[in-house]
Amino acid sequence: MTSDIVDPAAAPEDRPAPEFMTPDQPALPAGLQPVERAHAWVIRCRFAISWAPFMVGALVLDNFVFEDFAWRGALSAAIWFVALSAIIVAPQRIYRRIGYRLDPRSLRIVKGWLFHTDTIVPFVRVQHIDVARGPLEKIFGTASLIVHTAGTHNSVVVLPGLEPDRASEIRETIRAQIKTDWQ
Repeated sequence: MTSDIVDPAAAPEDRPAPEFMTPDQPALPAGLQPVERAHAWVIRCRFAISWAPFMVGALVLDNFVFEDFAWRGALSAAIWFVALSAIIVAPQRIYRRIGYRLDPRSLRIVKGWLFHTDTIVPFVRVQHIDVARGPLEKIFGTASLIVHTAGTHNSVVVLPGLEPDRASEIRETIRAQIKTDWQ
């Protein structure tokens, strides 16, 4: 029988490494299902679209405003390096930290790379449910489940990156549960 309790007096090498320090540890807590792999590409495309004006603006500044300076091109190189790094690294990290679990009475959604959010939506609080697909989601074959709950603060909970059929299935499961709660 093993114990999960860690002795604080144990030597540092005897203590288990914290979760954030183990590279082979999964990014999601146990029991959560990851979203579709294609969602990483949706995020990547959104990042590219967001960074495009900065990248073009840096090129314009370097070629027309800073054309007589010795360091011409440095601004473009720096912006392009930061943008490409963000487009390559951040979407994968964001994708790996989105997960969900559908229980008989609630939906749990965990998101966040820099800002971690763990939301549990009891079905009795659900007002209505939408399945949404934008242009990028249609291209990559994903959908978002949007759950509207009673209340004002955080009353809209979004689960992105689901397969469209799975999003519809979850919507119908929640709808059926709501229907039985009202009867």
